[in-house]
Amino acid sequence: MNMQVSLKGKPIRLAVLDYGLFRVHSGPRDVGICGYVIQTDAGETVLIDTGFPQKYAQDADAATAEDDLGSFGQVLSVKPENMPGPQLAKLGIAKQDVTLMIQSHTHIDHVGDMAGYPQAPILIAAAERALPRPLYWSGKQVMEWPNADYALVHDDFSLCDGFDVLLCPGHAPGQLAFMIRLPDTGWVLLTSDAISRASEIEEGFAGSWDVDLAIHHGDRLMKLAAARDAAVIFGHSPEDWPTLKKAPHWFT
Repeated sequence: MNMQVSLKGKPIRLAVLDYGLFRVHSGPRDVGICGYVIQTDAGETVLIDTGFPQKYAQDADAATAEDDLGSFGQVLSVKPENMPGPQLAKLGIAKQDVTLMIQSHTHIDHVGDMAGYPQAPILIAAAERALPRPLYWSGKQVMEWPNADYALVHDDFSLCDGFDVLLCPGHAPGQLAFMIRLPDTGWVLLTSDAISRASEIEEGFAGSWDVDLAIHHGDRLMKLAAARDAAVIFGHSPEDWPTLKKAPHWFT
């Protein structure tokens, strides 16, 4: 179950996947749902997160009612083309080309197609994998853990030169963030939901699984980004999402 995993190459490019648009009632604010692809100079393809389950692209209203998600927000746009397969295809990548799948955490908008890459090990925080089921949404923990090879994260570590995995519990028990060094862009911090948007820092990470931990790791991530002069891509930034470069375009 707890296999060791590393990458042979170094990151050469990064793409942002568009998994749709969601309106959070609190605010309200409209947030993009994103995943990431990182490719290395050794031909490896890493996929981070997989968006909403397929049923949301088939009938968002019925899926929302089934999961009681309407108490939190509203799906504005999750279409078939927002599923991981079509998003990867924009980059010329097939699902079977993925060599490593990473779960930043297991909320509903990140975990929908976790079982869709049986050829690839799943990298996930040990604290998250120790849960009886993925977090999914509220009390609706309907998903089972896929039958897969799991590599468990217990602390910060480097997958390879230029690809750091950062354990940042707070938003979720096993929240991960990522620091990637690209040849042209330099360092890029992918905060995932460790910092969903810049304003969350000022708001004190209200609503987090553990507010104190979220504040601690949010501060840690921003200091690390400043120290490395890193570009920051927040997990769900309503300000950045409309203009953020997405697949089929790459950061290099």
